[in-house]
Amino acid sequence: MNPGGSAVLERLWAVEWDMRWDLAFERVGSRRVLMWEYLRRAAVWAGACGAEAAWPFFDAARHLDPGFELGPRQAAALAELLPRVPAGEIRRTCAGAVRLAELRVRAPGAAEGLPDLYEPLVLFYERGGSFGRDCATSALDLVGVSYRPGPLHGFLGSRPVTALGDRVLDALEGAEGRVEYHAPEHGGPALLRRHALGTEALGPGLRWHATGRDPDAERGLVRIDPLEAARRIGRLAEKR
Repeated sequence: MNPGGSAVLERLWAVEWDMRWDLAFERVGSRRVLMWEYLRRAAVWAGACGAEAAWPFFDAARHLDPGFELGPRQAAALAELLPRVPAGEIRRTCAGAVRLAELRVRAPGAAEGLPDLYEPLVLFYERGGSFGRDCATSALDLVGVSYRPGPLHGFLGSRPVTALGDRVLDALEGAEGRVEYHAPEHGGPALLRRHALGTEALGPGLRWHATGRDPDAERGLVRIDPLEAARRIGRLAEKR
């Protein structure tokens, strides 16, 4: 069920746009996955509505239905919100999230078969605020990690990260420094991560617990990237 523009506006009003640096650093693992999933969905949408030149941060409703306008109350609430939001790219996506949510309520078939474009980005904002740009390289500064998205076509055909609930996102956090994930090559419930504080295994309730360096526990595991770790955590969440 589509939430509508007013529900999205309420969520964006609750974001701490002044940036919770401590929160952003704590949640860098989930925020990086959320940004990647937004960029993937945006690539799909850009191809569907002719917005390739505007990718990655664009107002999809303007491309999908150029004549669409919000109602007076929603338009006024959005106009009041946007001056509080830093950076033009972020304001554009906030307006896009509200407008597309309302468009999908009024015209449910307008985006049939397309994923919920802005949900990963709204979650990203809710879990630590905005992002920035490196002026020298144009890389995205996600606070705690610098990320270069690469070209649009690199995201097409990539497998999605579909489970974005709190339990999955929380399980991507709580590590310090560089994180490495290890899991069975062909699937299975075992999942380890290594970071500055040691080696941990994912256990009941999708909570990590310290294991130390146990060769038996690590036998048969291969290194996987954070996106694949998020997919596997999502599958475990759906079973529990």
